[in-house]
Amino acid sequence: MMIFFPMITPPVMWACLGIYGFLIIVQIIFFLGSKWKPNSKFSDMSARLRAWWYIFIAFTLVFLTRVWVLDLFWMGISLLALREYFHVIPINPEHKRTKIWLYLSIPLQYACILLNWYGLFLIFIPVYIYFLFPIRMILSGSSKHFLQSLGGFFWGIMMTGYSLSYVAYLSHLAIEKQYIAGPLGLLLYLLFITEMNDAMQYLWGKFLGRRLILPKISPKKTIEGLIGGVLSSICFSLLIAPFLTPMNWVGAILMGGLISIGGFFGDVTFSAIKRDVHIKDFGKILPGHGGLLDRIDSLIFTAPLFFHLIRWFY
Repeated sequence: MMIFFPMITPPVMWACLGIYGFLIIVQIIFFLGSKWKPNSKFSDMSARLRAWWYIFIAFTLVFLTRVWVLDLFWMGISLLALREYFHVIPINPEHKRTKIWLYLSIPLQYACILLNWYGLFLIFIPVYIYFLFPIRMILSGSSKHFLQSLGGFFWGIMMTGYSLSYVAYLSHLAIEKQYIAGPLGLLLYLLFITEMNDAMQYLWGKFLGRRLILPKISPKKTIEGLIGGVLSSICFSLLIAPFLTPMNWVGAILMGGLISIGGFFGDVTFSAIKRDVHIKDFGKILPGHGGLLDRIDSLIFTAPLFFHLIRWFY
């Protein structure tokens, strides 16, 4: 298998087959539920599940390639996410031309990953872009809404260009540390736990949610949904961590809980942005999910958290 598909190790292959099996079972449940109760909650969730099929099939195709293709894939995701972000935030028209420099910084950030320049990877955007980009804005000759534009620009590149790039670096970290699951083990674990946490918080909140957590920011988030998501993430983590990561059962419990909480705060942070700019979704690229940022908001928060914990302790 690894001769033709070098990133596919036995643990990754079985994990992918398990995910496909899980999706099939859930698809059958939602199908029967929608037939039993038309126009019910099952119909809404069926649309969301279809998007999951599209997402995982796309990931599977990329998994069959090489690590450098995977890096380019995530670079494309970062560029699309930044573009989506720029479409919704208020920016002084006189500063709009300067955003091209932020687009250019993303390929350079991913070049650090491809070349395994870890030190530069850590500081390129938070330090160098942080100081160089305001200089470029000043050269535009306009100070109108300067601070607002600068804050919006820099927060956007930190989320889409910096935080998201940690997802790509996970494959290189796994190769460097020679983890048994290969380049995709850590990546598949993070994606699965993060996205299952989103789904389980949604489902627990949908069926059992009563008490709201942040009604002015995310009116559908409930305490029951959050607790259910945390417990579900811990269970899923215990199930797959031994096969895909170097973590023991204690680490799996702690990591599952931390990823769940981190994902929750990523979700509500982007919800606050949407409320501030008066939009429902960042886009319409995914049926039932909205835009790309609506789908990866949790991942943007969980990726750096997971990367550094794994690198420090394992």
